[in-house]
Amino acid sequence: MSFTKEVVEKFKKLNISSWSELSLIIPFTYEDLRLKDKLIPHTPQVIDATVQSVNRTPNSIQITFYAHNFGHSVTGVLFRPKPYMLHQFNVGDRDYFFGMCECKVGKCSMSMPKKVTNIGCIMPKYKTKLRTDVMSRFIKENLNKQKLIEEGIPSKISEELLNIHFVKHRAINLKEIDEKTLYALKYTELYTYMKQLSLKRRYFKTIVYGDYSYEEWAKTLPFNLTLKQIETIKDIKTDFSKDVAAKRMIIGDVGSGKTMVILASAFMMGVNRSILMAPTTILANQLYDEAKKYNTFAKIVLVTNKTSKKISLDEYDFIIGTHALLYRDLPKAGLVMVDEQHRFGVQQRNMLEKLVSSSETRPHFLQFSATPIPRTLAMIETANIDVSLITSTPFKKDITSKVIHKSDFANLLVHIKNEIKKGNQILLVYPLVEHSEVLEYQSIDEAREYWEKNFNNVYVTHGKDKEKEQVLFDFSKDGDILIATTVVEVGISLPRLSTVVIVGAPRLGLSTLHQLRGRVSRTGLKGYCYLYTNQNSSERLDMFCKISSGFDIANLDLKYRKSGDLLKGSSQSGKQFRWIDMGEDEEIVKKVKGNLV
Repeated sequence: MSFTKEVVEKFKKLNISSWSELSLIIPFTYEDLRLKDKLIPHTPQVIDATVQSVNRTPNSIQITFYAHNFGHSVTGVLFRPKPYMLHQFNVGDRDYFFGMCECKVGKCSMSMPKKVTNIGCIMPKYKTKLRTDVMSRFIKENLNKQKLIEEGIPSKISEELLNIHFVKHRAINLKEIDEKTLYALKYTELYTYMKQLSLKRRYFKTIVYGDYSYEEWAKTLPFNLTLKQIETIKDIKTDFSKDVAAKRMIIGDVGSGKTMVILASAFMMGVNRSILMAPTTILANQLYDEAKKYNTFAKIVLVTNKTSKKISLDEYDFIIGTHALLYRDLPKAGLVMVDEQHRFGVQQRNMLEKLVSSSETRPHFLQFSATPIPRTLAMIETANIDVSLITSTPFKKDITSKVIHKSDFANLLVHIKNEIKKGNQILLVYPLVEHSEVLEYQSIDEAREYWEKNFNNVYVTHGKDKEKEQVLFDFSKDGDILIATTVVEVGISLPRLSTVVIVGAPRLGLSTLHQLRGRVSRTGLKGYCYLYTNQNSSERLDMFCKISSGFDIANLDLKYRKSGDLLKGSSQSGKQFRWIDMGEDEEIVKKVKGNLV
């Protein structure tokens, strides 16, 4: 759809690009310019009046009107008047004036009266970068049903939107919008956003495509893949069969088995070569070990900062590495994968993709994340990138979650000693490294002396620790207790970790708490998650203890958070919805998605 130069300029000022977006800029109030035959106290009204007198004081102007529609006089008061206001009131003139009316002890007044036209209408008032009269005129002259329908907004929803702007009988109560109007606003907001996402998506010819199979590899595994793993692998298999390069995000809960999906993808790609980038050396090592263990059909190599640059990568079918891959001459690959994709900057992910892309063709591109997002958001994101959700785990985790307080410390110590006797490991997460006057919880520096004095094999690390990867590696082999900040939130597998204690739990988002809880019970071990708080009670933490699914946690997080940038990951747009409720509006998302296809 083409727009005139005037429309383009106004759209630019309003920061929009379509008529449907214009329809979403609803009035903040209305001026009812219909004449009434009696004064209604504390209500803005129009009077058909003759100016009888005008008196000035240092800070105000007082005007006496004779209101013909009321049949009596009304005193108008202008506070701190601007010079141009004086010219609106000439004794003997009869005109229409509008202002807030009051009636006390037989005296009727109108504050801040102004001359008006459009009598008989209900005029919408807008707060935008355009002057309110310019905005009203722009909408009146341009916004119509035909234009909204041409942009894909259904007829009934278009009518509902136009009713907000062109009020006929009574002003809409914008503080209590009815369900039909609210649905129209939600639908249009979502449709407009998803349409913009889909237009941004670019399609490239792929380097390699064909009918690949994973079944032969799956038969070699000492366990069965879950239905959700198989569904996701089939999604990827379908992607690989097309001559368009895949762009898919695979989101799986902690312990859902994303590694097997990665290995199945690499197996299907075979000698066409796969490259996998992980955010840390520990994760890259873990993935390499898993690949050697379960993927015996490919020549595999691990690339880190310590890997010699003399090693040619051309002879390998599966290249696994850290960001060190970005600084190597990489051979052409049919598939590029990024694990824990949100841990890399967009620039780093794009660098990897460009390293293995020619100008005409692209590799298939898969991103993996262990941070579940609300299902509604996942469906919205499919307008820009294909999304697969792995919502089940290979085995049911047995984790007891409990909120604890200072009075529970003695029992916690008994539990920790018993777990260490069994050969299990403990993780203690503190909110800060150093003491803070503001925070009412201990820091690592304050707490470590107690633990190091009373227990053996205590390891300490945090986000700024340059040796953190080595500390985590040493702890996994020899440690009993690990003291850390949320640096361990993502990725590392600690098979013997049975207990996590999170100090200052109310300070963390529920999704972060879930990621930390997910560090325990990785191999079916009985797990424990203790949430330490100084608060007497917390409905939010109590609800968290009852829920185990990361996707349900993400929805619960929405309920308590209700703000912030929801669109992390693929879009990075910072877009926030005014009308859509991520936790409640899944059906609207389905409807919009169906109409966009």
